[in-house]
Amino acid sequence: MSGPSLRPELAPARLRHLVDATRDIDAVTLSRHHVATPVDGRRAAVLVLIGESRGVEDGTGEPDVLLVERASTLREHAGQVAFPGGGTDPEDADPVATALREAEEETGLDPSGVVPLALLPELYLPPSGFVVTPVLAHWAQPTAVHAVDAGETAAVVRVPLAHLADPAHRLKVGHPSGYVGPAFTAAGLLVWGFTGGILSALLDLGGWTRPWNTTRVLDLDDAWSTARSHR
Repeated sequence: MSGPSLRPELAPARLRHLVDATRDIDAVTLSRHHVATPVDGRRAAVLVLIGESRGVEDGTGEPDVLLVERASTLREHAGQVAFPGGGTDPEDADPVATALREAEEETGLDPSGVVPLALLPELYLPPSGFVVTPVLAHWAQPTAVHAVDAGETAAVVRVPLAHLADPAHRLKVGHPSGYVGPAFTAAGLLVWGFTGGILSALLDLGGWTRPWNTTRVLDLDDAWSTARSHR
């Protein structure tokens, strides 16, 4: 999908394959919730922001992704690791506007340094009732980020894609609800659920995935304990 606020032609060389691959992707590839999207679902957007952690000027930087840890006191998704994002406001022109506004509010990033590349398919999340549009973007001019509001965000981290692709940091999480899905340990945190599923799919689409032990399944508590042991 393209639109006036998207600039796929500005994707750096290392992201062009990923951007091309997203053109034919469907919701089934990204989400375990293979259910129809309700017309009256609450709209939201998240920013899947890929930058370079170092060596940007000489072109040797390692691609990374921006993630936030939700505050443990939130009513929904408390303590979970997620992409910056949230619900659509009436004044938001489109999902890109929502994703950029929310990312700025949560992490303090400068939206002018972000180049939106593609919209991924809408994903319905039955637990919260949100219909979420992931916005894939390149962080062309990174700025310092931090948890702007401790009541919403506990931490902001930039995680190298190479770290996520490392088989030592990959596992599957089993939830009491019966859910089993891909997960990652990163910066002492556990990335699973909606965010883990999208990251796993994007690693595949971008050609970054390395063979890993897909039979390694931990229940949620054990998975969190494993992640925290690396702090």
